[in-house]
Amino acid sequence: MAQVMLNNGRYRARLATCGADIAAAQGLRTRAFATETTDRDSYDHLCQHVLVEDMRADNHLVCCFRLFDMQGGAEIGRSYSAQFYELSALKAFEGRMVEMGRFCIAPDYSDPDILRTAWGAMTTYVDENGIELLFGCSSFAGTETEAYLDAFAMLKHRHLAPKRWLPRVKAPDVFRFAARLRRKPDSKKAMLRMPPLLRSYLAMGGWVSDHAVVDRDLNTLHVFTGLEICAIPPARKRLLRMIAG
Repeated sequence: MAQVMLNNGRYRARLATCGADIAAAQGLRTRAFATETTDRDSYDHLCQHVLVEDMRADNHLVCCFRLFDMQGGAEIGRSYSAQFYELSALKAFEGRMVEMGRFCIAPDYSDPDILRTAWGAMTTYVDENGIELLFGCSSFAGTETEAYLDAFAMLKHRHLAPKRWLPRVKAPDVFRFAARLRRKPDSKKAMLRMPPLLRSYLAMGGWVSDHAVVDRDLNTLHVFTGLEICAIPPARKRLLRMIAG
């Protein structure tokens, strides 16, 4: 039986309950990330998977992501992100945390209500489980930096992680945008090139690493992204909880 997290108009968010659900999520990820082989890894068995379905199209899967729940910073080394970022600073974080990963939306869907439904489901999970830090890797399509320089400049000037939590370099291939970029960002260009998921994090008070990892396996550039729940503006919290119902 589906473990429904919320209904939002034509879309429903629920937790995966069986192997077929996880396989469906892996299939969507494979299409969205355009990988040559099925997108799956060992973390799939450690995580809970959230599925967003279109109830007007025979519950067609339109979005998915996975959640890796941890009791506190002492477990940060177990995270997917820790493969790419040196996260020892976050070991001092005492609250419960969850890693949000493999977020994707079906390539043939562009309805903003899908992202709203996903964030509503995330809000439900955060509230029900007492989460204090949400984190993950936010990806830019492709591995070339040129098209994203204004976006990276904006991240440098406005959204870098607090020094006490700042991830350090671990991956062999990175773009150190905070150290290299001297340009003043064009805000309009920056927001046009900012991935929708990352825009949502930033609007809620999220922060990022000072470098991007070049991930050639997934053909992306990604930045470590953190969001302390206590930092979300009250008006934004109210809006998210309205969506969550």
